[in-house]
Amino acid sequence: MAKKLFGTSGIRGKVKTEVTAELALNVGKSLAYYLGNKGTVILGYDTRTTNQMLDQAICAGLLEGGVNVVKIGMVPTPLVGYACEKLDADAGVMLTASHNPSQYNGIKLWNKNGMAYTSVQESEIEDIYNNKSYISVEWDEVGRLSFNNEIKGQYIDDLVNLVDIKPGLKVVIDCASGAGSEISPLVFRKAGCEVTTLNSQPDGFFPGRNPEPNADNLQNLMKTVVAVGADLGIAHDGDADRMITIDENGDISPFDSLLALISKEFGGTVVTTVDAGICMDESMESVDGKVLRTKVGDVNVAEVIIEEDATFGGEPSGTWLHPDFCMCPDGILSGLRMAELVSKKGKLSELLDAIPKYPNIREKVVCSKEAKIAIMEDMEESLASAFDDIKEINNIDGVRLTFEDNSWVLVRPSGTEDYVRVTLESKDESKANYIKDTCLKIINDKL
Repeated sequence: MAKKLFGTSGIRGKVKTEVTAELALNVGKSLAYYLGNKGTVILGYDTRTTNQMLDQAICAGLLEGGVNVVKIGMVPTPLVGYACEKLDADAGVMLTASHNPSQYNGIKLWNKNGMAYTSVQESEIEDIYNNKSYISVEWDEVGRLSFNNEIKGQYIDDLVNLVDIKPGLKVVIDCASGAGSEISPLVFRKAGCEVTTLNSQPDGFFPGRNPEPNADNLQNLMKTVVAVGADLGIAHDGDADRMITIDENGDISPFDSLLALISKEFGGTVVTTVDAGICMDESMESVDGKVLRTKVGDVNVAEVIIEEDATFGGEPSGTWLHPDFCMCPDGILSGLRMAELVSKKGKLSELLDAIPKYPNIREKVVCSKEAKIAIMEDMEESLASAFDDIKEINNIDGVRLTFEDNSWVLVRPSGTEDYVRVTLESKDESKANYIKDTCLKIINDKL
């Protein structure tokens, strides 16, 4: 059976057993072949301890395939997408496992416009990889290696020039010791903010907290925002393509509400995913806007943004795309735009209070990759027979049921981890719990 490399966010897995130097070498050769054994590729990585190994391996594969490599070092993922466009490269490679723990790593590929490779492109790379179609060029056609340190400064300047934040806004930034550790605090200071940092020393063991920016991992940030009297707290994941905020009271912002709040600011047509809540639709209706939903994954959002000429796009996870800047998700720019909003319109807690809120539940069931496939085989039929008030079934990504009262539930396998996820929302809390319990029983009965 052909090896499946790509999930919803590139290649990702545990180092040694799933992600190895050999894999990186051959992905490099496959990408070089896909590019016609010519051109230029941008190469960056996050703070993970295994990145030097993968960096050398994938670079060797690209060079052996006749492609030039421009290394930009330890950088946030959005800087790779930005560099592809600014440096007129043919592709980009970011070595990261994003929010996964330190024993994981991965490879994500980028187009020359800064957008992640599509599922079609990834399938073509997989075919080359599995069939070993890649070739080595002659000795005098081997690619050239160069380094670019200036692109970081250009990225920083362009970000700062994109926003107008009233001077003196107090911000606490938690970078998880990840790829945003050096750049994110600097950008906010240059933008006029008073910055306090947490976990902003690069360290691939992530000693301060797990890189997943959720409530359990952000307790210190929540306390620090209150302790220093900050207006805003900002947390990144391991590669800083995501962002979540803490309000002035030390409360983590509801993911869906935050996405709805920023979407209203852009107006027009915005793109989100099937796991986004009702508040998106109601918030956009209030500004005569439109919401389009697609599969989970930033590249799916990016594709629809381009197709529909949308103003903005994002996932509830805090992965936001800003088409007026770059088609790569950018947690630093997302944070800047939230800081700008707070500096101009007031307290974040009050801004979020104006967004409709309903009981939102997110659960996950641990299972193997094989079990995920088996569980989802007849999930639509199982869910359809378990409820009698279904208005609509959407199977674009997993199975999403919308009920007569506009409650909804999404059951889908994680594309990056060994989970089946259940996401649901209802205006009636008892209805929400009933939907949750029913779905979890269906999944657990299949294990």
